[in-house]
Amino acid sequence: MSSRVPHELERSVGAAHVLRDDRCISYEIDERRLYRGHALAVVRPADMHEVAEIVKLCAAQRVAMVPHGGNTGYCGGATADGSGSQLVISLERLNRVLAIDAEAYTLTLEAGVVLADAQAAAAARQRLLPLSMGSQGSCQLGGNLSTNAGGLAVLKYGTARDLTLGLQVVLPDGQVFDKLSTWRKDNTGDDLKQLFIGAEGTLGIITAAVLKLFPATARSCAWLSIADAEQAVALLAALRDASNDGVTSFEYMSRAALAHVEQALPELRLPSAGEHHVLVEILQTEGDDVLERALQSAHAQGLAQEVVIAQNESQRRQLWRVREAIPSAEKLLGGSIKHDVSVPLASVARYLATARTAIAARWPQARTSVYGHVGDGNVHFNVLAPLGEDALAFKAEHGAAISEVCCTTWRMPWPAASVRSTAWVR
Repeated sequence: MSSRVPHELERSVGAAHVLRDDRCISYEIDERRLYRGHALAVVRPADMHEVAEIVKLCAAQRVAMVPHGGNTGYCGGATADGSGSQLVISLERLNRVLAIDAEAYTLTLEAGVVLADAQAAAAARQRLLPLSMGSQGSCQLGGNLSTNAGGLAVLKYGTARDLTLGLQVVLPDGQVFDKLSTWRKDNTGDDLKQLFIGAEGTLGIITAAVLKLFPATARSCAWLSIADAEQAVALLAALRDASNDGVTSFEYMSRAALAHVEQALPELRLPSAGEHHVLVEILQTEGDDVLERALQSAHAQGLAQEVVIAQNESQRRQLWRVREAIPSAEKLLGGSIKHDVSVPLASVARYLATARTAIAARWPQARTSVYGHVGDGNVHFNVLAPLGEDALAFKAEHGAAISEVCCTTWRMPWPAASVRSTAWVR
């Protein structure tokens, strides 16, 4: 029965937008090329109404659906399985910015809008959409919301959940939850939109959203060397105090993570030496060098060692390029066994020390790559194959055990439910 679905879909969206066979290949492989599926077909609706018709048909025919955005995820969530029975629904044609209200600081847009395009639309009206990440040139807002993306400015502005005022969602039976509200306060009942943010498409397909905007305030950027990961938490607190909580980004990087950048991308020059590093951005007030004042305060407390301050936008981008090159470097070196770990902020240093010790005890030659936002308690603890060993073979043999160690060996000394971790091998 499901074999008739592609033909019936052609009547709803047009034959040109129902892809089969070889035309599906680019939609069947994830961004890291680790998950490969085989779709019944790929359908590309043009708007919410077409999405609803597709979902109604699939519900009636009991065909499984896989929402597909920018395909930048690491866990294979946008990839069909290998059965050939799942329909991939691409949101790429839902790519319209519907409204910008600069006075109310809101942006209404469809789920297929690329994040960088949404940022540009806000900037054209002298407003800031603070959601930002390395994949922003290709990831789509629907995927960002479905995964509750955090990104590089989560410390100041929160996750995608915190930035969302309203949603439009096609439910599993084809009905539409339509609440593209711009209200800042709505106490009329349960905040149902929160069910869909972070649900990864399991409860419905997001087709449009209303997002919060902010003033397009200037930011200053600096790279700091610090003594250890524990000092990073104290440094963050000091910078927040000295800047009137103006810290927008605070990225921790270990020397080991940066060594992989040096090895894989030698054209990138590291700003400073040392074992532990932080990249920080702070909102800048006209007539007041907030960053310099904050750094002076941190240095007086013995929290900052070598400091490199970006003098212009070009230098700022160079600093960020080093930080954003870490995942690419890991990929070029054969990939890593990745763990995206969240712990209470005060426990970040303890987790890193415990995990490093546990890995070194069983795989003494394995290499680690540790970096992350830290300000929200989120760190990436990645493990690479020893030098000279085949990366794929190492991951195949040890990946599951390494993830088990990283996610469970330190559990007992910790308070219950104090850690949330997503682990995957790639």
